[in-house]
Amino acid sequence: MPFPRSSGILLHPTSFPGRFGIGDLGLEAYQFIDFLRDSSQQFWQVLPLGPTGYGNSPYACYSALAGNPFLISIEKMVQQGLLAEEDFAHLPGFEASKVDYEKVIPIKLDLLRKACENFKNRATPIQQTEFAGFCDSKAYWLDDYALFMALKGANGGVSWHKWEPELAKREPEALDRAGRELTGEIFFHKFTQYEFFRQWSELKTYANMSGIQIIGDIPIYVAHDSADVWSHPDIFCLDEETGEAALMAGVPPDYFSETGQLWGNPVYNWEELKKQDFKWWVGRFQALLDYVDVIRIDHFRGFEAYWAVRKGEETAINGEWIKAPGEELFEAIKLKLGKLPIMAEDLGLVTPEVEALRDKYEFPGMKILQFAFSADAGNPFLPFNYSRNCIVYTGTHDNDTTVSWYNQATEYEKQYVSDYLGCLSPEGIHWDFIRLAMNSVANQAIIPLQDVLGLGGEARMNFPSKAEGNWDWRYTSDSLTKDMSQRLQTLTRLSGRNPQGKS
Repeated sequence: MPFPRSSGILLHPTSFPGRFGIGDLGLEAYQFIDFLRDSSQQFWQVLPLGPTGYGNSPYACYSALAGNPFLISIEKMVQQGLLAEEDFAHLPGFEASKVDYEKVIPIKLDLLRKACENFKNRATPIQQTEFAGFCDSKAYWLDDYALFMALKGANGGVSWHKWEPELAKREPEALDRAGRELTGEIFFHKFTQYEFFRQWSELKTYANMSGIQIIGDIPIYVAHDSADVWSHPDIFCLDEETGEAALMAGVPPDYFSETGQLWGNPVYNWEELKKQDFKWWVGRFQALLDYVDVIRIDHFRGFEAYWAVRKGEETAINGEWIKAPGEELFEAIKLKLGKLPIMAEDLGLVTPEVEALRDKYEFPGMKILQFAFSADAGNPFLPFNYSRNCIVYTGTHDNDTTVSWYNQATEYEKQYVSDYLGCLSPEGIHWDFIRLAMNSVANQAIIPLQDVLGLGGEARMNFPSKAEGNWDWRYTSDSLTKDMSQRLQTLTRLSGRNPQGKS
């Protein structure tokens, strides 16, 4: 659906400051929402919030529905009486501007386990009732997820398709036995999900009361090594003998890579999904809308046709396009859930058929300013070519920061930017691009926080096709200044993006 004229900030929660080495759902998250409110913003866009696996990518999670336990605020657990300050009196020093996952994860995991034991022993009757209610209401995904994570731990972290055959193939007797043997671990994983969603729900309520809506992200694919694929193998294209992905997802050679991007996720068995009336997908959308206000669909073009690469290929070059039943899927979702607040990430090789699917449901697409200055006046990323029903970004989590992009741009691109803008602002190219995005006709303008801060390439969030060293940028607690907030507020007002009732 089209959205009112507005603006917001893109920032993943791992990027918040804090003394535990990774951003969380504690005080800094609330202060960020205050910054959004004071800057007259109306949206906060996050990346997927699931429990990350290898590479720490939020686009490769152990579950499409679970939350990342490492986003849980330790300090909020102290307030609940589940931990005490002396439990982390000897924390090591963490780098302020990056997440050192290898250092953070074991420390935070130990604290979460301690909190879980305290919850078992000290939970009040009200807390026990709330926990039981949470486990019951989320049982349709939580039971499989908790057992999956417990089994993964018991098997040294290897992928589910390498477990004992009876567990990999989910034979009932083997699952019952594992459930009895791993009771403690299953409880732990259910507890961390309860605590994550309790803290997230409180934060979302505060955001909504502050006039801020949250844009969540739903990746089209899920990780092969996930509770989803393990518990629903029939809806994925898997090798029946080995359990590996028979057809892998990716994209052909593009702007980011000469050999394409081979993601490794199994593609969907759409025929089976159709037989089930797309029940899994409907449940996924419904679950996400319990915790966000708007959904951004990542790799939307894959719902019209997807790039499939056969098992054994090492790059995405030798793939093929296969038609997907996107219209049937969105009709099923509309029938079950009504008209949804959806945005479409329609970047990459977008065909008229993809545009037709997007426009049929009035999903706004994305425009990236960093893509605007490398071609002629017909470039769809130039602001005068926008339709109103779109979202403009200076860049996304997959792009370099605007400052770094400009510093590495060709002379042609730099001259194009200068000619297009008329002159460059002494405030920096990032404010030129923010102003250009704000003043465009696009209904929504979303700016990565790195660009508001005017940071260089050291603050880049992700390098597509690079497996490691991503997703680790953090800002420091003194970064969000009043001057910056006022500058953002002024641009928002001048571009007609103020919240209703504010002048």
